[in-house]
Amino acid sequence: MQFGTHGNLEKHGFARNRFWAIDDNPPPFPIGTAVKSFADLILKPSEEDLKIWSHSFEFRLRVALEPGGDLVLTSRIRNTNNDGRPFSFTFAYHTFFSVSDISEVRIEGLETLDYLDNLKGKERSTEQGDAIVFESEVDKIYLDAPKKIAIIDHEKKRTFVLRKDGLPDAVLWNPWDKKSKTTQDFGDEEYKHMLCVDPAAVEKSITLKPGEEWKGKMELSAVPSSYCSGQLDPAKVLQG
Repeated sequence: MQFGTHGNLEKHGFARNRFWAIDDNPPPFPIGTAVKSFADLILKPSEEDLKIWSHSFEFRLRVALEPGGDLVLTSRIRNTNNDGRPFSFTFAYHTFFSVSDISEVRIEGLETLDYLDNLKGKERSTEQGDAIVFESEVDKIYLDAPKKIAIIDHEKKRTFVLRKDGLPDAVLWNPWDKKSKTTQDFGDEEYKHMLCVDPAAVEKSITLKPGEEWKGKMELSAVPSSYCSGQLDPAKVLQG
């Protein structure tokens, strides 16, 4: 639930490392939804959690698979403090996309945006060019990112389409060769076949008063890519 380092919390927070329970009282699906396969999970703080982050909360996560194969993740976080205290947090869906070869991948939707470069002490810059390609380590936070981002895999002729709501930022990460060799749970050559494009709310913290709830959503689709002179027709992916 916490992206980056915050106080005594581990780097990416504790929610990802906890046992979740089945949610017995999930929010209803929207009227007319066609979703048939889903799981509703809930996380509440344990006594140990309260020692490192002294706030009461409910974190509801719905994982749904739509009839066409799209994956939809919906997160709801509510402040359940009884002492009147608000709390603040940052958030990211930490995605790992499997790609044929990182040198054959391009990202469309983040061009011309301002970003914070974590490799340069969060120095602020503006992205140049008409798409993003990869030649070295990348760890950037793109600000005010659009609701739709395309991850184009030239070799597989496949495009991941990422849609997001309630998550204004996008984190782009690939560790490249040197960091891969120093990361315990990462193979030396695995950086060539992965990429993280994380819908996020990290540049500005989310603050909830007691009783308030925040909602964030991510949808993922995999679609065939069509090319003309090596370029994806953006009307086929980024529009609609």
